[in-house]
Amino acid sequence: MHIGGIAWQPGDRARTVSREILIVATAVFLYFLVRGFIDGRADLAFDNSDRVIGFERSIGLFVEPDLQARITDHGWLVDVLNGIYMYGHWPVVVGTLIWILAWHRPAFPLFRNALLISGAIGLVIFASFPVAPPRFLADLGFIDTVTEHTNAYRVLQPPGFTNQYAAMPSLHLGWNLLMGIAWATLSTSRWGKVFGIAMPVLMFLAIVLTANHYIVDGIAGGLLALIGLVGASWLVRRKPAVQEPPLIP
Repeated sequence: MHIGGIAWQPGDRARTVSREILIVATAVFLYFLVRGFIDGRADLAFDNSDRVIGFERSIGLFVEPDLQARITDHGWLVDVLNGIYMYGHWPVVVGTLIWILAWHRPAFPLFRNALLISGAIGLVIFASFPVAPPRFLADLGFIDTVTEHTNAYRVLQPPGFTNQYAAMPSLHLGWNLLMGIAWATLSTSRWGKVFGIAMPVLMFLAIVLTANHYIVDGIAGGLLALIGLVGASWLVRRKPAVQEPPLIP
């Protein structure tokens, strides 16, 4: 088959998809495996949480408990934010990567590498600067709305497999930001672009108002994602350009 003047054998699609799935799946597995085997060091994590809160207070940014208190009486809003936090991350990340690979294949290495670079840096930070998430600090007025709503999410990511003290930076926000950039820049649909812009904003609200991250966690996660994108752009520029057709013409 010829697409755009390029010979494209049916088997190439399967090999390309299989290769990319293997790369991303291996990276995600290692991400969770390494996070799970890192010693949580609870005492240090809570000390670092105090440092994060102290920093936010010093710049007048420690408003998370007050913000959460304003929404807890609105059950429907809590449910929406819980849903965004639980189902708006991995399904969006995986779905967006599939969409890029299928319809915007030349851009796939850029966003794949941005995820890998930011994830690798994130693991180093998790290991060197563990931070207890706000949901562990009930004495400050925080409520773990996700677990209060359903324990299913915590069961899917049990403490024995994941690092519970990896609040800083928030890759929940950072990786959603990368996927949002992909939609905003690659989509030819107005709604696709709106989705790309709205998604990271809604996720930022969700990670803070569900008491899973501090505001500075989200800011740090966003900056880390952009660093990953810059690094990935540099790698793409160094590699000779290869004209590749989309998997779905």
